[in-house]
Amino acid sequence: MRVVITQLSVAVVAGLAFCLQGRAAGLAAFAGALIVAFATALLAARAFSALGGAGATFMRFLVGMILRWIILIGGLLLILVQWKLPPLPALVGLVAAYAVNVFAFRFKG
Repeated sequence: MRVVITQLSVAVVAGLAFCLQGRAAGLAAFAGALIVAFATALLAARAFSALGGAGATFMRFLVGMILRWIILIGGLLLILVQWKLPPLPALVGLVAAYAVNVFAFRFKG
């Protein structure tokens, strides 16, 4: 839960930072980070939804990862192709939100 909240915070910060370049860039950065937060929340909800054995937990995690990648690719396609938002801010928002995962596991507390 803490990782998703931090990713949402990064989405807001990235969106506000790129608003200096214009509304479209701010929206692209916000949306790029937001799809990562949504995909992470979906993965967590799927993987930790119920108790069970190791096999069942692994399958829930595997299905959650597949859904996560579908959300990420679909979200990027929506941002870049459908809405025609700038690609660089969208990718920066996506990478910034993914960086939260790296730092969350590195600095436990």
